Amino acid sequence: MDLSDLISPQAVVPALKATSKKQAIQELAAKAAAVTGLPQRDIFDTLLQRERLGSTGVGNGIAIPHGKLVALDKLVGLFARLDKPIEFDALDDQPVDLIFILLAPEGAGADHLKALARIARLLRDPSVAAKLRATADPEALYTILMQPGPSSNAA
Repeated sequence: MDLSDLISPQAVVPALKATSKKQAIQELAAKAAAVTGLPQRDIFDTLLQRERLGSTGVGNGIAIPHGKLVALDKLVGLFARLDKPIEFDALDDQPVDLIFILLAPEGAGADHLKALARIARLLRDPSVAAKLRATADPEALYTILMQPGPSSNAA
C-alpha cells in the first residue's frame, strides 16, 4: 500500500491549531470535506462516532482517527502536525501532536485495514516521527510521508 494513493500534498496540514481532540477532529473534518467534496458534518460525525468506541490515539504522540463513509469512492488520507500537543485519551496517556486521518468507502474491507497498518507502521518509526515533528513545511512533511516505511513490501 503506497501512501501516495491515499494522500495528496493538499491534504497536509503543517501547523494545526487545536486545543482539544474534538476541535482537532472538527478542523480536520473541514479539511477532509474540501479534499473529498463530502459534507463536513458527515465526516466529523463518522470520526467522532469511531472515537466513542475507543481512542485512536495509538501512543507516542500519534493518533489515527478513521471511519467509513458510504458516499466515498476511494480511500482518502489527511495528515496534520499540531502546533501544540493535545490530550487525546491515547493508549499511553501521552498528548498527541501527529494525526493521520483515514477515510474509507463503506465496502473497503481489507484495503482499509492494510492502509491503517501501513500508516501505523510509518508513524511508529521513531526517525519518521522525529522528522515530522521537526518541520512545519508542508512539502517537506509530504515528502517524509511518502518515504517507504519499514517492511513496506509486506503491505
